[in-house]
This record gives sequence, C-alpha cells and structure tokens, in this order.
Amino acid sequence: MRSPLSEDVPTEYANDYREACVVFSESSKASAALSRRCLQRLLREKAGVKPGNLSDEIDEVMPKLPSHLADAVDAVRNVGNFAAHPLKNTNTGEVVDVEPGEAEWLLDVLEGLFDFYFVQPELLKRKRAELDNKLQEAGKPPMK
Repeated sequence: MRSPLSEDVPTEYANDYREACVVFSESSKASAALSRRCLQRLLREKAGVKPGNLSDEIDEVMPKLPSHLADAVDAVRNVGNFAAHPLKNTNTGEVVDVEPGEAEWLLDVLEGLFDFYFVQPELLKRKRAELDNKLQEAGKPPMK
C-alpha cells in the first residue's frame, strides 16, 4: 500500500499515477507502462521538453533535475522500454519482463518528480505567505 499523494499534485498526473498503482498487483508490466506514460506527460506539460521520443525528452530534462532524480528518471526510460517493447534477452531469447520491484521503483520516481515539481514549490509558497503575513503584521515589508 502506497502513501496517498499530496493534494498539490494536479489531478491529471495523480490519476495516471493511481492507475499505475491499481494495476501494479496484477501486472508489473502494465504498471510500468502507465508510469512511463505519466512520466512522458509530466516532461512535456510541466518540464516543458520538446515533444519527441521519450529518450530524447529525458536527455533534455536530465540537466535540469537534481542528480538523484536525473538518474532515477533514466531508469524509467529503461524499465519502461521493457514494458512497452518486447525486448529479448540476448542469452535466452526470452522476452524480458518487468519485475515487481522495478515497477515499484518507477512509482517511487514519479513520487519524487511530483515532490520536485508540485509539492515542494507549493509548500514553500505557503510558508512564504505565512512569513509575509507575519512581517506585515509587524510593520515590515514582505520578502523580496
């Protein structure tokens, strides 16, 4: 069971994320594919990357992210490819499946991105407003 998302995460992203969570117990592959889709939407709509293929979009956003998120986003690309494409193991010839731990990691990455793009900015905005209000009540100008 995953923790509920912050209300600061917009509905369109929260719905995609929740759908990936719902199918997780039945299909790691489906969950990973939905996580990959949610990531691509987030990169295009929030990070402002030029729409193209996911690999190029990730390359464009990586320098703009904290290093821990940049590395994790690259994992979404790789695991998501196992979900989206029938890639075969070069030794056995079998299609490589998405493992439950990998699909769960993708959900963790999305949560990290939600925190970076939505939760922390809103939290800081609220704290700043509280401090500005306190400053105003003390006869001081608001923060710059």
